[in-house]
Amino acid sequence: MARADPWSVMKVSFLLSIALGICTVVAAAVLWMVMNAMGVFSTVGGTISEATANGDGGGFDLQGFLSLPRVLLFTSIIAVIDVVLATALATLGAFIYNLSAGLVGGVELTLAEDE
Repeated sequence: MARADPWSVMKVSFLLSIALGICTVVAAAVLWMVMNAMGVFSTVGGTISEATANGDGGGFDLQGFLSLPRVLLFTSIIAVIDVVLATALATLGAFIYNLSAGLVGGVELTLAEDE
């Protein structure tokens, strides 16, 4: 392989990054729902609330802080950043590969036919 077209690498990496971002958001939502159904947030939240309570009551509200909309918003922001960075890095990798392939001739592949 003597050359990788940076434009096609950018398009493919963008689509794969979008798919990975969607999978990340769905996985975070499913994980949150499973943990909520198991009562993890209420148990850990109660412990943290007791540990951080002062004399007049109160304490840190973990369930309010880790609500589903907030978790999905944070996950979506991370997914968008991942899409931009992965696309840029793959395109940069194609440019770097083309430069090094110009010096050393590229990667030689030997393909065999199945019989």
